Amino acid sequence: MRKLLLAAVGGIAAGVLVTTQFAAPIVAQETAQARTTYENLDLFGDIFERIRSAYVEEVDEEDLIEAAINGMLGSLDPHSSFLPPDDFQDMRTQTRGEFGGLGIEVTQEDGFVKVVTPMDDTPAAAAGLEAGDFITHLDGDSLLGLTLNEAVEMLRGPIGSEITITIAREGLDEPFDVKLVRDTIEMRAVRSRIEGNVPVLRISSFTEKTYSNLEDSIAKDIEELGGIDNVDGFVLDLRNNPGGLLTQAIKVSDAFLEKGEIVSTRGRDGSNSERYNATAGDLAQGKPIIVLINGGSASASEIVAGALQDHRRGIIVGTKSFGKGSVQTIMPLQGTGAIRLTTARYYTPSGRSIQALGVAPDVIVERLPRPPEEEEDDSAATQPRTEADLRGSLNNDSLTEDEQKLLEEDRMAQEETAKRRQDDYQLAYALDIIKGLSVLASAE
Repeated sequence: MRKLLLAAVGGIAAGVLVTTQFAAPIVAQETAQARTTYENLDLFGDIFERIRSAYVEEVDEEDLIEAAINGMLGSLDPHSSFLPPDDFQDMRTQTRGEFGGLGIEVTQEDGFVKVVTPMDDTPAAAAGLEAGDFITHLDGDSLLGLTLNEAVEMLRGPIGSEITITIAREGLDEPFDVKLVRDTIEMRAVRSRIEGNVPVLRISSFTEKTYSNLEDSIAKDIEELGGIDNVDGFVLDLRNNPGGLLTQAIKVSDAFLEKGEIVSTRGRDGSNSERYNATAGDLAQGKPIIVLINGGSASASEIVAGALQDHRRGIIVGTKSFGKGSVQTIMPLQGTGAIRLTTARYYTPSGRSIQALGVAPDVIVERLPRPPEEEEDDSAATQPRTEADLRGSLNNDSLTEDEQKLLEEDRMAQEETAKRRQDDYQLAYALDIIKGLSVLASAE
């Protein structure tokens, strides 16, 4: 027993010795790193002082510090940035669903300002700006070399004032100018309309109002159609939706899921990881859902598309989404605005990250270019002729007057569908899928 005890003590002593031998280099390394950090901070102070005192022109010290902060955050990723007090207030206003400007969501790519999406019913959308456009000049001044915040500041201005932006668009040889008038942007987070027996729910952004607007829209559409039994399915249109609040993306996903994970976020520190799960209740009451996405669908809209796709609750139609799979946290700074810092990546329920990859549709449907306008020719030679057009043709005696009326209504509905395919081929495709699913369901 004595030997056993001594062996144990010896083992403990050896363990302490080994630990001490390794601890010394680790402590020394941390001390050296701290010293290097403070030396670099001293270097920054030295450079700042030399610029302040020796630069050829007098500089604004606040502007100089802000530029340094922007440089530091901008070196991390395209979404981390400094928000001066005015920008911080604007950001908070945007998430509440109302702000001033052109109605355009932008990011920065290779030093250029890139359009993520124009927002619905805004000057940018009315002018025909598209996701993927590059803004090269504002009122003739180049944006190359500016930070994203500086470029956004130039885009802003008094309500009613004009601005000319120069656009470079893929597929066009030359840039072109677009004249816009700044306006107050009042974002309606959700708009709905009914196509046949299908409510089409257009979600343009994820603000504090999104889920409540969605809930109200679905209830109104179901009532208008005379109850859920008359609803064939729902189309959730997330095209050109730049994202917004994570909490709202979770609520919108939960609106159609009964259970299971919606999304998880993972930061550098594992203890900061979060997992969000659905609660019972489906606003669509089990009806088919088609989700429309494209290259302008980003961030929060990708969370919704990814969650419904992984749970096989919705069929994703369109083209690959933008691929922003990171989470930004707004960190207020005392009296000096805030910083927007990327703090985590998010993952769909199956554990996949869409960062830089995007959500791939289940059914790829490209947007068809509008056909060139042709001169109308109303001559009789161009109009298709049928048996009914022939003089003296026999009447159809197998249909009652009511049946003939229904047949005519079906024909008009088919013509509307054909027109929709020209106006919005992706939406028409989604509605065709729901119609097919409805026919199959009724046959069972």
